[in-house]
Amino acid sequence: DVLDNSRVISEDGKRKLKDLLHHYYPIEIDPNRTLEEKRPLMVEWWTRAHELLSQQKIQKGDIAQIVRESDVMLRYGRGDGFKELFDQLHKYNVPLFIFSAGVGDILEEIIRQANVFYSNVNVVSNYMDFDDEGVLRRFKGPLIHTYNKNNSVLQGTEYFQQLSARTSIILLGDSMGDLTMADGVPTVENILKIGFLNDKVEEQRGKYLDAYDIVLESDETLDVVNGILRYILME
Repeated sequence: DVLDNSRVISEDGKRKLKDLLHHYYPIEIDPNRTLEEKRPLMVEWWTRAHELLSQQKIQKGDIAQIVRESDVMLRYGRGDGFKELFDQLHKYNVPLFIFSAGVGDILEEIIRQANVFYSNVNVVSNYMDFDDEGVLRRFKGPLIHTYNKNNSVLQGTEYFQQLSARTSIILLGDSMGDLTMADGVPTVENILKIGFLNDKVEEQRGKYLDAYDIVLESDETLDVVNGILRYILME
């Protein structure tokens, strides 16, 4: 959305990206379709969107300004919200792993501008590939979409090695595809799955309650997460 609504995307580009959204997003959240049905269609969506973005001649030097001019924000809530979460995880040396099907360059800039891009924060996402003149030409692989956020795109990476000694994970997700984000970490003994249900709440509630340990409906805060974290860290 940050890119789609920015000044660097032409009106024709915005229209085409919206057309893709209106076609594929209902498929992504359709509770009656299986993941096997959805996966190839998500690859199709992301590939076409990345191709469209790559035609827009986006400049690497524009990324910071694009984020600054957007209305994007991190989750708040009581107290400092995201700041408390990032600060506490950094203080206690707990790795924070952000697995995103969005654009990594944009996501990193959002975190950087919020002044919470600490050494324990790791982002795995779709990154832009710029030429020598700093113009976007393509996206780097592997492609990460809503339903392949798992160890298949992490194997052999430094971050995956970092996780290999961890026995407990708090997983935060807002789609059914996010449930696999901790798959493949070999030493996991405890995993608490917290789901943010934001869209088609009545239709999707049953599936979310079956899959997640805690389901937060239309909750834009980090209050529950920070409350749990406070309790764990105090213990």
